Amino acid sequence: MSDSSIVTHPAVSIPVGKTRGGLFYGSFSKASIIESLLDPLVAVGLLFAAARFYRVVPDGHSVILALLTFSLTFPGDSHLHEGGWAMIRRTAVNWLLTAGALLSIGYVTGYVHYFAAPVLAIWLAGTPLALIAAHWISRLALPLMMSRAGAQRRAVIVGSNDVAVQLARRIDENPFLGVRLLGFFDDRAPARLAETIAASPLGQLGELAAYAKQSGVDHIYIALPMASQPRILQILDDLKDTTASIFFVPDLFVTDLIQGRVDHVAGMPVVAVCETPFTGINHVVKRLSDLVVASAILILISPLMLLIALGVKLSSPGPVIFKQNRYGLDGRRILVYKFRSMTVCEDGAQVVQATKTDARVTRFGALLRRTSLDELPQFINVLQGRMSIVGPRPHAVAHNETYRQLIKGYMVRHKVKPGITGWAQVNGCRGETETIDKMARRIQFDLDYLRNWSLLLDLRIILATVRLVAKDAQAY
Repeated sequence: MSDSSIVTHPAVSIPVGKTRGGLFYGSFSKASIIESLLDPLVAVGLLFAAARFYRVVPDGHSVILALLTFSLTFPGDSHLHEGGWAMIRRTAVNWLLTAGALLSIGYVTGYVHYFAAPVLAIWLAGTPLALIAAHWISRLALPLMMSRAGAQRRAVIVGSNDVAVQLARRIDENPFLGVRLLGFFDDRAPARLAETIAASPLGQLGELAAYAKQSGVDHIYIALPMASQPRILQILDDLKDTTASIFFVPDLFVTDLIQGRVDHVAGMPVVAVCETPFTGINHVVKRLSDLVVASAILILISPLMLLIALGVKLSSPGPVIFKQNRYGLDGRRILVYKFRSMTVCEDGAQVVQATKTDARVTRFGALLRRTSLDELPQFINVLQGRMSIVGPRPHAVAHNETYRQLIKGYMVRHKVKPGITGWAQVNGCRGETETIDKMARRIQFDLDYLRNWSLLLDLRIILATVRLVAKDAQAY
């Protein structure tokens, strides 16, 4: 999961003038650039350094490997908001996932044989150490860079609601943000303000513009409720004579955002409240990774699938493949394939979930369900574009119609293609969901996946699934 300490309610930037020169410009900073590029540049740099150490001249194969490495590690995460050990652990795990993916691709395609073994060995072993060292250096260097560049932005918050308190706390806890909070502006009496805000009142709203000019305020965060539109418009009008950058943190964002961001429709700004993470280049990356992984796996497991098909046919009467209608992307119905593991093939208005002692499950089917081998035909669904390798697990249509009325946000999980495995499954939400609380917990993990998707998260889920299937017998 993402551990970003950016304020939970994203601010909408209204560029009224520029911030003063230095490390920051508007809402972007050199710190964020360093954070994004540190991992990919260190990993790629060490690859070429290892080649140079062994006097190997980099060729086209090295360039392709460098590009793959850069793609898998960009954007990086400097973990500035984590403790030292947490940073070390996460950096090491991220590199293990990246290295595992690259080696898997290399061995499947035979590409690994184009590289000298010593070069690969020193690169794979040395990169996590170099990354950890680079992160430690960045933790020491960034505050010095900010100090010398005069990059400490002076900020005030307008408003006194819960969002304002949370924003103030996040700014205070984040020394790498380069923002120093001066205080709050609000028209209410100090006795009516939250303790955090009452401790540092700067004045009423009508005094904001004069204070901003006199004190050289760089950032103004407006955390007033949307019902205060006339006051907000008056504040914006008053601030036209300042050079402060202005950000909205309105109460609109107290809702549960899924990929919340500012976007444009024909040049008109809009705020995305609930959107799929797979837009633009992310859609291309996700689809290509699905095609590559699904094709490679189907080639490798085709003999196993033939044996399973034979076992299903001989163990009980009925079709080898069980086909069931389920909800896919945007709630559209799709046909999902599984090896039949039961004596019935239910796909109607009522579908009873399998239980641990379900008499409908065949003896061979119980083995398939326990090891998740019954899911293997869904790799064909991935090639068809109906499913993804990683995503929320698809439920029967009958279950969807029931749970969408009982669990808030249930249908949001259908903003992405369903997956063969998912974030919920590797966090213990496998098998029967006999209570609403169990299904609600599964849905919460699905929504967390939508909020925090990355290619590395997909790789982490795939590796965790392999480990889980090897030792867990929870599903049935």
